Amino acid sequence: MKLNISNILTLTRIIIIPIIVICIYLAGPFYGWLAFILFCLASITDYFDGYIARIRNEITNFGTFLDPIADKLLVAAVILILTSKEVIADWETIPALIILLREIAVSGLREYLAKIKVSVPVSKIAKVKTSIQLIALAFLILSESGITIVPIISIGKLALWIAGILTLYTGCDYLKSGLRHF
Repeated sequence: MKLNISNILTLTRIIIIPIIVICIYLAGPFYGWLAFILFCLASITDYFDGYIARIRNEITNFGTFLDPIADKLLVAAVILILTSKEVIADWETIPALIILLREIAVSGLREYLAKIKVSVPVSKIAKVKTSIQLIALAFLILSESGITIVPIISIGKLALWIAGILTLYTGCDYLKSGLRHF
């Protein structure tokens, strides 16, 4: 395993996840802001690790394997802790569940396709979906900071629904592409 800047960023994203979860769990304005800042930093590394690997020509098997896992761990951990705290509750559990189920299904599909040497590239709409997911979760985390001026929670829940719809669309798109190889 070769550690380069990109892989270190990916590993850092994974290491930060429990700290984010603990901060959300502890609640209070300080911890809400800290969780928000750490989540934003972790989300930004999702962009930069791949970008740096490409421009420095340091794409590794380890990084290719670990990056999507880090993304899924971050999103799943935050969805689960926000659901346990009932920030995501009632009808909002539907898009959250769609997001979690799609991630599991696409991971399984990618694993199968990798065994038969087929690659399904990430579409532009999937990248938009990921961005909206991260924005939605950031707003929902920020709702734990005590801000009352702006309807942070409403913005986060609306973005979660948009992300859920895009997640459903991209999940169907991946399945359609992958099913051709069965």
